[in-house]
Amino acid sequence: MKLHFYKYRGAGNDFILVDNREIAVNHHNVELIAGLCDRRFGIGGDGIMFLQNKEGYDFEMVYYNADGQPSSMCGNGGRCIVAFAKFPGIIDSETDFLAVDGPHHAKISETGDWVSLQMIDVDTITKNADAYVLNTGSPHYVTPAHDLANKNVYADGHAIRNNETYKANGINVNFVEPKANGYFVRTFERGVEDETYACGTGVTAVALAMAKHNNQTGSIETPIKVLGGDLNIRFNYDGISFTKIFLEGPAKLVFEGEVQIYK
Repeated sequence: MKLHFYKYRGAGNDFILVDNREIAVNHHNVELIAGLCDRRFGIGGDGIMFLQNKEGYDFEMVYYNADGQPSSMCGNGGRCIVAFAKFPGIIDSETDFLAVDGPHHAKISETGDWVSLQMIDVDTITKNADAYVLNTGSPHYVTPAHDLANKNVYADGHAIRNNETYKANGINVNFVEPKANGYFVRTFERGVEDETYACGTGVTAVALAMAKHNNQTGSIETPIKVLGGDLNIRFNYDGISFTKIFLEGPAKLVFEGEVQIYK
């Protein structure tokens, strides 16, 4: 069969998007999903999303990592699927949709390429030596770094993700360095098992961890530079809980096409 797809990017994170409202694709197939995400033998992407109908919501976001396994929440993916939903008129300027970590609200610009996505509230951050560990829809390890532009993120991130503490369930590893009025972040993502150009839940985790680290409270806005561009995170922090967390950034259509699926 031929599968019609769209390719979107969000600050360097790239995703395959499929309109599966008619449930034409049985996506519970690890080999199929991994093959589509393969950059040499498939379409190529950091992950793939299926937009499906869900009662009580505008749509449901079903996300898989590039390794073919079901994933926890993907923030940049969430922004891209909102842009994808606007493209055929499923939504207009605002939406409420369901993802693996629960309901999400989002707003999108009139041009359809800038998305503000509300993330889940966070009330638990733990320490592991100098690092912070928290869940922003996906589990994250946030650690300070020096000369981050020249750091071997693959080697260092792979080592942390596969150590005795995190190997079984995996964790995303974020290296952070202060930059201007914000931060520069590079991330090793589980599921992709490599560095990606951006990670939405990762930069969100960094912004929250740095607010805690710097004893900031109130309404906070944190610009973050990633390899794929610029993102912004804004939230409220009362010293105990992080609420009204929004991940903001670009989400753009790259191309659409058809791919042959061999069963």
